[in-house]
Amino acid sequence: MSTIAIVGVGLIGGSIGLALKRAGVGRILGVSRSETLREAVRLGAIDKGVPYGRMGDVLGEAEVVFLCTPVHRILELLPEVLGVVKEGAVVTDVGSTKERILARAEQSLRCGVAFVGGHPMAGAEGRGVKAADPFLFQNAVYALVPAKDTPGWAMERMVELVEKLGARAALLDASTHDRIVALVSHLPQMVAVALVGLVGRMAEEEPLYLRMAAGGFRDMTRIASSPFEVWEDICRTNSSKISEAIDLLIDELMRLKGMLEDPKLGEAFRFAAETRGTIPKDAKGFLRPLYELRVVAEDRPGVIAGIASPLAEAGINIKDMEVLKVREDEGGTLRLAFGSPEDLERALEILKERGFEVSSR
Repeated sequence: MSTIAIVGVGLIGGSIGLALKRAGVGRILGVSRSETLREAVRLGAIDKGVPYGRMGDVLGEAEVVFLCTPVHRILELLPEVLGVVKEGAVVTDVGSTKERILARAEQSLRCGVAFVGGHPMAGAEGRGVKAADPFLFQNAVYALVPAKDTPGWAMERMVELVEKLGARAALLDASTHDRIVALVSHLPQMVAVALVGLVGRMAEEEPLYLRMAAGGFRDMTRIASSPFEVWEDICRTNSSKISEAIDLLIDELMRLKGMLEDPKLGEAFRFAAETRGTIPKDAKGFLRPLYELRVVAEDRPGVIAGIASPLAEAGINIKDMEVLKVREDEGGTLRLAFGSPEDLERALEILKERGFEVSSR
C-alpha cells in the first residue's frame, strides 16, 4: 500500500487527495493548518494530518510528497522536506512556475531521493479545501519537470500518479515550461487586468463604457477577477518571461495596428481562428498520446448520451470530449479522444453502426 503526503491541503492539495482516494492509492496524509486538516478529514481528502510544526512525523512515511502551497512557501519548505523524506521517496510540487523551484530542489537533493516538478494546468474559482474536487484534473495537461539526473523509476511513479488523477502528463524542462505558461497563462491574466483597468478608468468619466461591455468583453476579461494573492508569487518568480511575453504582444498589436485598413488583416484573423481550432487537438509532448475522431450530431436532447452509452457498454473510455462547431437547432461536430488506437477503431465501428457520420484524423 502506497503512502502519499500532501503539504498544503487547499483546493489543489485537497483535490489531489480526493482523486487519489477514489483511485485507491493507499493512505493519504496531510500537512496543513489544524482547522484545514479537520475539514479535509471530514471530506475524505486525507486519512489523517498534522500541523506544519510536526511535518516530519508524516513525511518520513511517504513514498511521494506533494508540495501544494504557494510558490514562495514551496521554496521555503523544499530544503526541509528533501532532508526528512525517506530514501526512495519522490518529492513533487504543483507550483505555477518552475525554474526557481527546480534550482532550489537541485541545491537540496540528497542521494536516494528524487524531485520531479509538477504543474497541473487546472483550477477553479473556489478556494480552500471546501472547494476541492476529485475530478478537477480530468483530461487536464499535467506538466512534469524533472530535476537533473532524475532516475527512471521516479518518472514512472509520477506518470502513474498523474494518470490516476485523470490528467495527461507532458514532459518538459523548467525554462520551456516557464516560457510557455508566460504566454498561454500569465500573459492572458495581465491582458485582462490591463483591459479592465483601462475601461474602468475610462468609465469614471463616461459610465457607458461599462454599461455597453457585453458578452465578448466579459468572456475575455473573466480572469481579471482572480485574486492578487494567487498571482503575486507567479509574477515575482516568472517576471522575466512575463516581461518578454508582454513585449511580444506589444509587437503583435503594433503589427495589427498597421494593418487596420489593409486587406491583409483578414489573413491575421483567419490564422488566429485556424490556430485556435487546433488547440485541443495537438497532443504533441504528451507522454500518453490520444487518438481522436470527429462525429457529426444533431442538435437534440439525448444525442450525447446516444454517442457515449454504446461506447460505455463496449467498455470504451472517452478520454476527452469537445464541441468543435455547433449551429443552433441543426447540429454540430464533436471531437472524441481515446487512449488507444484499438479503442478508436472500435468506437468508429460502433458509431457508424448507429448511423453517425464519423471520421478519424
